[in-house]
Amino acid sequence: MKFEIKKMKKSKLNIPLQMLFTISLCFVLQACGENKKDKTTEKPEVATNEDKDGFTTIFDGKTLEGWEGDPTYWSVKNGNLTGEVTPETLLKNNTFIIWQGGQPDDFELKLDVKIAETGNSGINYRSEQIDTIPHALRGYQADIDGKNTYTGQNYEERKRTTLAYRGEKVIIHSQDNPEEAGSLRANVQKNCWQSREVVASLGESDSLKTKINSEDWNKIHLIVKGNRLQHYVNGVLMSDVTDDDAINRKSSGYLGVQVHVGPPMTVEYRNIRLKNL
Repeated sequence: MKFEIKKMKKSKLNIPLQMLFTISLCFVLQACGENKKDKTTEKPEVATNEDKDGFTTIFDGKTLEGWEGDPTYWSVKNGNLTGEVTPETLLKNNTFIIWQGGQPDDFELKLDVKIAETGNSGINYRSEQIDTIPHALRGYQADIDGKNTYTGQNYEERKRTTLAYRGEKVIIHSQDNPEEAGSLRANVQKNCWQSREVVASLGESDSLKTKINSEDWNKIHLIVKGNRLQHYVNGVLMSDVTDDDAINRKSSGYLGVQVHVGPPMTVEYRNIRLKNL
């Protein structure tokens, strides 16, 4: 009886120890394998300035890196891309600061803008540079002014002039007379392109004006796809152009923002984000 008891105790002691050693060894080997696998398959993190909606920030809020303009008029102040005209620096020609990151074709652009009451500015896109005038652009423009007379409309700088006033949905037709198809002056009256048709109303201009903040920040959203150009301010569609003028329209080009000839003024831009479509 005593012998059997000792044997049982010895047996109970030895078997669990062997099992424990075997189980522990398996866990160690498995853990080592998993750690080795994790290290070999882990992908390095890549820094990006693209947000969850696919927009990429194109102004860093600190420098003018990636932009080209006359430093007399353009600088970074309080984190904003600032255009300023003083009594000592009055302009003879409109001047732009131009993004150097490409010539977008189909895209969405979002930004915030604040402009003084005396100010006149705009966002040019699908534009071409003018060789004879420094920092000048010719092309589509989302108009912006301090009195909000023109803010939201589609104005083509140095070209076909007004394509759509605020509150208009417009189709720009090809000109019937081939001889005048490329003549800009012949088809402009009262600073407005004549080969256009207003096909719908987006609202009365004065009513839409109440949606725009005066001398405060406004959110601009441009959707440019194919030959359709939509300008939104604070989430409200202000103008909508379908450009069927195959001779004069542009499908890609430079992007830039403007300070306009006129009295001293200040305009500020921030949160400038671009998404290619």
